[in-house]
Amino acid sequence: MDRQTQEPRTLILSQRNHSRNLPFRCAHFEFEDLISQIDSAEILAPRVDLSSWRHRIAKQIAYHTPLALNPGIQPTPIDAHYDLFLAICGNPTDLLMLSALGNWRATCKKAVCLIDELWVTQMTSYRSFLRMLEKFDVVMLYYSQSVEPLNERIGRKCVFLPPGVDTIRFCPYPHPPKRVVDVYSIGRRSEITHRTLLRMAAEDGLFYLHDSIAADQVLDPTEHRALFANVAKRSRYFMVNPGLIDRPDIRGDQIEIGNRYFEAAASGTIMLGERPDNAEFEKLFDWPDSVLHLPYNAADVDRIVNALDNEPEKQEGMRRMNVKQALLRHDWVYRWEAILKAVGLEPMREVSQRKELLRSLAEGIAQNETRQAPDASKSTSTAVSSPIN
Repeated sequence: MDRQTQEPRTLILSQRNHSRNLPFRCAHFEFEDLISQIDSAEILAPRVDLSSWRHRIAKQIAYHTPLALNPGIQPTPIDAHYDLFLAICGNPTDLLMLSALGNWRATCKKAVCLIDELWVTQMTSYRSFLRMLEKFDVVMLYYSQSVEPLNERIGRKCVFLPPGVDTIRFCPYPHPPKRVVDVYSIGRRSEITHRTLLRMAAEDGLFYLHDSIAADQVLDPTEHRALFANVAKRSRYFMVNPGLIDRPDIRGDQIEIGNRYFEAAASGTIMLGERPDNAEFEKLFDWPDSVLHLPYNAADVDRIVNALDNEPEKQEGMRRMNVKQALLRHDWVYRWEAILKAVGLEPMREVSQRKELLRSLAEGIAQNETRQAPDASKSTSTAVSSPIN
């Protein structure tokens, strides 16, 4: 099928028009934009003012009753008919937007909800929001260990869908830039490991790029994502850890795979951090040295970095393998295929065209013998802060 020869068959309900765009949502928007490139899709993004009294009240009421009020969104009835309705949510509270869409289910043959963050410990407090999932045919979760507990609540309609990444945007090949950042760390971090890296920056000239502010708003999601990708593919090492690693009070015993693993692999950086004790992770990142295990709160990160700096050829092999595996397995196109398969829809020809491009890039990595500037050479820069989250 050709997406240019028909009316949009997919309607995407997006959170991109909030009054404040949080950094974690940028990956969602990246996925939505890619779907629009490879399918006949329309993006619906009602304006949401998160600071309005109507939004605050509607959210609080929904926590305590089955009543779903319009949180101050202009009514947006869906008049056209679609084969698929896709709602991408950060957490179940985003489902409040459905109240502005009228009888949306009557105009959409199939409906899928994709939820980024939903911990088992939160399901009781989210119970009213979870009732809104009854109208969907399939519910997809980024958190594999939440699938069965949610199935027990809403029926067996839940499946695991791993996060993904625009691997072409993050890919450093065929013209790899110099990796001028020694260690890149964004988001949650161990203060013990952080102090060791700060010492290395002060004493050894390590270029350590890290957060020094708590970012809660993105000015332009596309620019933000491009900047993140450009820094990642110029970084030698990238700190990674499971979701909410430092918040067992929220995650309980769950160990879930964060987006950072997919983004880091696609950029060809070497991942340092916890290798998640999660069966799905072992399937998704099953190649040698995909992650160099560094226990959370480990103080000996310097030992690992210094040892690997003496093996530049091994470093280069690890980078190439990470990028190749990401291109062939973790691009958003594969996640879109999984969604279509779940509801019995055929992919359009643009899907196979993108997959062929990804295969071509992966093959080019194996053939390209050009070496980057020596990674083992230390920068004379010291620690600097990053605004990226």
